[in-house]
Parts: sequence; C-alpha cells; structure tokens
Amino acid sequence: QGVKLLNGFKRPSRFEKGLGAQLPEAYKKFWREWKLTKPAAVHYIPKEREWERDEVTHAIKPVQSIPLPLIDPPEAHQGIWGGEAVIKGFQKRQQTKRRVPHFWVPTLQRSVVHSLVLNEYMSVVVTQRTLEQIHECHGFDHYLLKNLACDLRSALALKLKREVLKALQSGCPALASEPELQADVLKEYSPYLESYTSEEIDWYGHTYLEAIRKLQNQLREAEQVVPHKVEFRRKLIDQLREAGISEAGKLEAQTSAEHKDADIEALTKLETTPSSSSWLSKINPFGKKET
Repeated sequence: QGVKLLNGFKRPSRFEKGLGAQLPEAYKKFWREWKLTKPAAVHYIPKEREWERDEVTHAIKPVQSIPLPLIDPPEAHQGIWGGEAVIKGFQKRQQTKRRVPHFWVPTLQRSVVHSLVLNEYMSVVVTQRTLEQIHECHGFDHYLLKNLACDLRSALALKLKREVLKALQSGCPALASEPELQADVLKEYSPYLESYTSEEIDWYGHTYLEAIRKLQNQLREAEQVVPHKVEFRRKLIDQLREAGISEAGKLEAQTSAEHKDADIEALTKLETTPSSSSWLSKINPFGKKET
C-alpha cells in the first residue's frame, strides 16, 4: 500500500465506484469522446510552432497554446451553440482603474433546422458559427454526424445525433412513404454507421445521470424482484397443501387473480369457514374471534 501512495493518493473516478463502475464500455467510450477529447479551437487561434520571437525584445520564448476555460450554462444544453460557450475573465475598461470581472457570452438567435433523416423541422437556439458549420457540412445531419461529441458540446445536439443514428440503423422509417428518397438518404448517410456498434448507438448522447437511470432500469428488469409478502404467502400456501388442507388449492387459485387484494380476501373467507376456524384463527392474530 505504501508503494501505491508514492505518487500521492488517487481519488477514484466516477467509473471506478458505485453504479458508475457497472456502466458498459460503450458509454465510457462516448464519455471519453465528449469530456476527455480536446475540442477544436473556437475562441483562440492555436499556433503550430513550438517557439516564437518576441516583437519587442526579440527574445525567443516557447509558444503556449492553452485552451481557454469554458463555462456551459444550463441554457447551452437546450440549444446548439456550435462549440461556443461562456468565457469568464477580466476587462480593463479604463486605463487609470483596476480591471473588473467580465463574462463573454455568444450571440444567440433562434433558427429552424431541417433533419432529412428524421424528416423534421426543428426550432432551436443557435449561434452564427453553428449556421456556418451547417452550411459547410452541406446539411444539419452531416453536421451532427461529422463532428465529435467534444465539438458538439450540448446535450441537445448529442441527443439528436443519437436519434439520427438510430433512424439510420432502422432504415429511416420516417421516409417510408417515399421509397426513392429513403433509398437515396440511406445510401448517403449509411457510411456513418461504420464507426458505431448497436450498443454504442444505444448509449450515445446520454448524460451521466441519464446513463445511471438507464442502467438502474435494466438491472430492475433483469432481477425481477419479488416482494416478501408474495413470497411468504406462497410458502404459507405450500405449508397448507402439505398439511392436507383442502382449502389450500382454492386459496392458490384466488391468489393468482388480477385483483391485488384477492389473496387477502381469500384468507379472510378461509377464516370464516367452520372447518378451519379452529386452527386458522390461531395463526392470524388479526382474524375475527368467534363469540
């Protein structure tokens, strides 16, 4: 243990503890593409050179192309900002006064985009850079499918990308009424499916909380947990059948009814029968006592 702490204590990540450790590799691959991949430079111009000469002192110094820290407000995930985000910094507005904090927010506008694969028109909040990229990619679907998750950034764009991939995987059912257009769309967009498996498409575009909820639902469906009261009633019926009580078969038929309280009503009726009132009243402390 001391050898492991030579380089400091490593805090477990979200995928190393709890339900996060049970998430499939398909979602972890998407998470690395979304959060850990370096996005394209949007708010600065990267320099390809490693060294540069200062214009004033003519000293040679290393080039530092450090990405700006970006802030994604909740509104950014409700639109498609094209990789832009809010930048927090300082601004010196007057030469004789100190600098003050300032937030640079992208210019937003509402526009309508058309998805040919989904055959839908959508009104979303976008930026000018988003519209320019859509025109450069020759369509909204190409814009979603060509760009990585780290460049799309917003949860809305990733969700639409997942829906487009699922539609392509199922053969574009929205265009079933137009067979010729459907065939052309599948021929044009099907090459994008080569980079994804069916499991990766199913887990693509979910936030961490959405992935955890989806995993919990899958675990509940797989386990099929039976309540204790149902299990205990079944054991009671088995014990009554082994004891040779004829009313046990009727009780089992009553418990399989659709009514939720059918088994309780059957037990109540069984208590009131004269042949079983002597022993069943002793088992059930809440039964009616004969006077």
